[in-house]
Amino acid sequence: MKFILHITEDTTVEQINRGFVMQAVSFLVHSLLALGSWVGLMLIGSAIHPAGISHWAILLLSMAIPVGVGIVVCSIRRDEMAATVWLAGVIWVLLFSLYLLDLPTGPGHCFQCSATEKLARSFLSWPSPSGLVDNDAPFLATWPAAALIGYAMGAKLGMIRSK
Repeated sequence: MKFILHITEDTTVEQINRGFVMQAVSFLVHSLLALGSWVGLMLIGSAIHPAGISHWAILLLSMAIPVGVGIVVCSIRRDEMAATVWLAGVIWVLLFSLYLLDLPTGPGHCFQCSATEKLARSFLSWPSPSGLVDNDAPFLATWPAAALIGYAMGAKLGMIRSK
């Protein structure tokens, strides 16, 4: 991630702003590609509806499919911003963690859980689901974040491969 700005006498504020806007648009496009590949995985999974697939297998696929997409996209067109979309995944997990920690607990809803147990049982359903947010925390936070992180890893591999 390079934000090095070479300012010369000919550089204008408009040129500087255009560069930042292009970086923001690139970040958004790559984030949408990562999340789009994950949504595609979820749509195929809901169409096939495999019985008994574990949350861990879905987590692995949520990361592996975007890795492949990131490799392909950045092999075709190198873009440094593609390797930074993992930040969006981390920020999303942190924001969702704050939301989860603020939720009230009770019987059937992670009763008397510590903060660590509340997060582990919500995000990973380990050792058992927490009951918070209708046990949808992996779908709402874990798997999309894994897709963004996986895409960034694939993008980095794609850029290395295309050298």
